Amino acid sequence: MGLWEAIILGIVEGITEFLPVSSTGHLTITEKLLGLKVDDVAVTAYTAIIQVGAMAAAIIYFWRDIVRIVVALARGLVSREARRGPDWSLSLAVVVGSLPIGVVGLAAKGVIEGPLRSLWFVVGGLVVWSAVMVLAERIATQKRGENDVRLTDGVLIGLSQCIALVPGVSRSGATISAGLMLGIDRVTATRLSFFLGIPALTAAGILEAVTVRDEIGSRVGWTATVVGTVVSFIVAYASIAWLLRYVARHSIVTFVWYRVAVGGLLAGALALGWLSAT
Repeated sequence: MGLWEAIILGIVEGITEFLPVSSTGHLTITEKLLGLKVDDVAVTAYTAIIQVGAMAAAIIYFWRDIVRIVVALARGLVSREARRGPDWSLSLAVVVGSLPIGVVGLAAKGVIEGPLRSLWFVVGGLVVWSAVMVLAERIATQKRGENDVRLTDGVLIGLSQCIALVPGVSRSGATISAGLMLGIDRVTATRLSFFLGIPALTAAGILEAVTVRDEIGSRVGWTATVVGTVVSFIVAYASIAWLLRYVARHSIVTFVWYRVAVGGLLAGALALGWLSAT
C-alpha cells in the first residue's frame, strides 16, 4: 500500500468512525476504489488497526471522564456508599456494555472477515439501518441524562453495538439509536457510544496487529499502517469535537439522507458492473 493510499484511508477512518455513517462501510468502499482486495485478511486487519488511532483520539478527548468512570468502578467494588452514586451505574453500564461485541466479534470473526466484506452488505447496512435511525428519533423522549444511565441500558446498547459488525450499519448509528429508544438524551447516547467503542475496537485492532502481523508486513506494509493510524487519530479528534456540538442541537436523521444516497449510488455501481462486490 502506498503512503498516499494510507493517508486517504486514515482520513476516511478519522471522519467516519464516530459519525453514524459506518466507518467500516466507507473504508470498504474506499479500499475497493483504490483497487485493494477488500476480503484479503491483511486489508481487513489494516481496517481494524487504523481504528486504534481514532480510539486513541477518543481516549485523550474523554480522559477525565474515563478516569472518573474507572475510579467510580474501583470505589464501588469496595464501598456500598459509592455504589449509590450515578457514576457507579454508569461505570457498570460501560463495562458490561463493552462485552457483547467482543464475544460476538471473536465468535463470528470468520464471517466478518469473509462474506460480510461484500459491498452488497454495505448497501444493505446503510439503507436498512437508516430506517431504524429515523424510528429512534421519532420515538425518542430524551428524558434521561448521564446520571440516569442504568446497567440494563449498557446491556441493551452493548447488544445493539454487535449489529454494527455488519458493514454499513455504523457502530455509532446503532448505539445512539438504541440510546434514544431507551429514552436517553442524544448527547448522553453519543458519549456512551464513545465509551463503549474504546475497549472493543482498541482490543480488536491490537489483536489483528499481533495475529496478522506477517500478512500486514508483506501485503500492506507497516509504514503505511502506522501512517494510516496516525492520520486517523488527528482527523478523529476534530471529528469528535464537531459531532458532540452537532448532536446537541440536531437530529441524527440528517445523516440518513447521506447514508441512503451513498447506499443507492453503491447499489447502482454494483448492479451496472462498475464495481465488484468483493
